[in-house]
Amino acid sequence: MSRSRTKKMEFVRQFEGAQVLDGLLELAGTSHDSLTVLAHMRQAHAEGRPSQEVIPSLFGQEPRFESPELARRLFQNLLGLWDLVQEGKQVRLEDGPRPPRPKKQKTEPPRPFAPGEPDTAFVEGAWRYLEDDEKARTRLNDAFENKQDALLGVLDAAGLSDEGYGVARHLLFELHAMLELGWPQGLASVAPAALETPGMETSPVPTALTAYADEALFEAEQDEEHPLSPEELATARPLVKRGLAALWSARKGK
Repeated sequence: MSRSRTKKMEFVRQFEGAQVLDGLLELAGTSHDSLTVLAHMRQAHAEGRPSQEVIPSLFGQEPRFESPELARRLFQNLLGLWDLVQEGKQVRLEDGPRPPRPKKQKTEPPRPFAPGEPDTAFVEGAWRYLEDDEKARTRLNDAFENKQDALLGVLDAAGLSDEGYGVARHLLFELHAMLELGWPQGLASVAPAALETPGMETSPVPTALTAYADEALFEAEQDEEHPLSPEELATARPLVKRGLAALWSARKGK
């Protein structure tokens, strides 16, 4: 047998599209089209039934073909479609161009609260903005590291575990970012003494920011994978509270 003839007779499981499959199904004498075949296959796959059971059930009687080549091509397409269903891949049956993907709604930064104080709505909007806008989050994180290196130095020396340090550092970054977003004149650098002075944590701070910090620390204590121990929390909490008070006091031009 010639090499070209051998290649022609190969059986390749491949779905060639709805138009091809519909034509082959019509030639085979079944009333099903590609849409109903796909629906049957998805239901059968969900029920755990094999292709050997599903494909014969598509025909009310023994399918007829004008040639072995057409029979082979039909079953190549049916098994190719079954493979796509089994692998959980998307199957396009409609003709024409793909509809455009909906664009992700861009999250806008919250309106500044200056010269007043942030409320709960501002804090929620700022948090969502930090979560959704990666570029803004990176920019604000760089500003936090550059401007508040002294604050981070005190945090490094506090003896916290990796989890405790991570929680405190991330929370102070978020609070710093919220204040930068809401106070256009920006923040000054915080002196290390602000985090080392007992009683600093009782300085007046907007309720919305305090509530946000308290909730974040509570969630860290209740975390299922790496909860903060009571001892760790006892160290982290005053550092966060003092840091928040110091950041609030560091607003420029207040």
